[in-house]
Amino acid sequence: MRYILLFVLLLLAQITSAQIQKADILIRNGRLYDGTGNTWTLGDVAIRAGRIVAVGRLPANYPADTVLDAKGLAVAPGFIDVHTHIEDDEVRQPTADNFIYDGVTTVVTGNCGSSRLPLGGYFQTLDSLRLSVNVASLVGHGTVRKAVMGRAQRTPTEAELQRMESLVDSAMLAGAVGLSSGLIYIPGTYSRTPELVRLARVAGRRQGLYATHMRNESDSVTFSIQEALRIGREAGLPVQISHLKLGGQQNWGRTADLLTLIEDARQAGQQVTIDQYPYTASSTSLSTLLPDDVQADGRDSLRVRLARPAVRKAVEASMVDRLRRRKLKHFSYAVVASFPPDTSYNGRSIEEINRMRGGRHKARAEAATILDLVLQYDAGMVFHGMSETDVQNIMRYPQNMVASDASIRVWQQGVPHPRGYGSNARVLGYYVREKHVLTLEEAIRRMTSLPAQTFGFTDRGLLRPGFVADIVIFDPTTVTDRSTFEKPHQYSVGMQYVLVNGRLTLRDGHHTGARGGQILYGPGRQQ
Repeated sequence: MRYILLFVLLLLAQITSAQIQKADILIRNGRLYDGTGNTWTLGDVAIRAGRIVAVGRLPANYPADTVLDAKGLAVAPGFIDVHTHIEDDEVRQPTADNFIYDGVTTVVTGNCGSSRLPLGGYFQTLDSLRLSVNVASLVGHGTVRKAVMGRAQRTPTEAELQRMESLVDSAMLAGAVGLSSGLIYIPGTYSRTPELVRLARVAGRRQGLYATHMRNESDSVTFSIQEALRIGREAGLPVQISHLKLGGQQNWGRTADLLTLIEDARQAGQQVTIDQYPYTASSTSLSTLLPDDVQADGRDSLRVRLARPAVRKAVEASMVDRLRRRKLKHFSYAVVASFPPDTSYNGRSIEEINRMRGGRHKARAEAATILDLVLQYDAGMVFHGMSETDVQNIMRYPQNMVASDASIRVWQQGVPHPRGYGSNARVLGYYVREKHVLTLEEAIRRMTSLPAQTFGFTDRGLLRPGFVADIVIFDPTTVTDRSTFEKPHQYSVGMQYVLVNGRLTLRDGHHTGARGGQILYGPGRQQ
């Protein structure tokens, strides 16, 4: 009888072995962080044809072409960066090294109201480029408005509004995941709430969301959040508040009020989420320091206005007044990231540049220098103006995702914000391992399943059989962001392997050159 039982067990083992299909890649002995926020488990992950086919304690004889030993390492879904601006740089750097070394396998571009148009053509370009990361895109309100109205500072006519609605609908049918707005930028700043509701409603009908760089992130931030929530309610679609922050020393400490507004909306049944980059400095263009009115109708109009002494004097006074409200005496917080007409300015503050140019060490002279620079070229800037305490308070909010608000970095070009190189590694190393602001499980959830759920990536963001094999394997004891404000061009360390659609894109800490990224289309796409 014992021999019969042994024979049956051996036969069952052979049948089970025969049923196991050979894996392309087998990850062994890793600490599996599945993306849900649950605690890790020790196990293996089998991958075949770009998808996960098995997760758990797999048989010792599980067949595979390639075996990766993940002993002592964290195995997690690939990170999803929901707020990027890769347009233009994807052509120059299709391997997207800065994202891959930071564990990012998917990026969402078209943020802050700026996207490619028509979006279908952009997707065709991406498809031919074959990036190393997956790409989804929003359709930008500012881009749509500019296509119909230019930089006009007025309310659109009904005919113009209908043309904008048509452009948004076309983009959603092409595969956009939603509508974005950039309400501090021209021409988005000239729009009013009803216009945004109309266009958001079009995106909502195609199962998209509304992602917004709000109208103000400093003194009027409460109003701006209320406007974003109103747009979501009236248009009937989810709201994603981009890079939530509190700018200006006069606003430090107000995070509880902002988060209460958002959480109250969620408790009332509104789907609202946020994202954040883990730094106390922002980055945008120098022209954002100028009043909106003076920039209406384009650069030629700006030149004409600033040629009038009275207008220039008023603009300088406005900027100095804004500086004083920040409780500052100089524009030392404003640092040039990229100024092609004179690269010696890169990495220097406006205060320094003004003195280099022979200006008086006064705020008014620095304001004049800002106008001179803007008339030459709208420099990319880094603005130091947030509180570390506020950054951590916002980070603790459960519906908050990690985002870089960055492009694909071109190596050694300019002195950009370090967030483009190290956002995820900074959270994992500094805020998880050193500061204990988040647990590792929770940080990974913010980078994986939460963004996948928010943006409708239904087969990514979890370590689960049937899901796409976007996977990152890293050492939680060494993962570190090396990029700094002074020396930003440094890749993160600690990521050992990164798989994008099942292709090894980072192996033993080095980019393999693989370009297996795909376009991730929104649910409204019409094929």
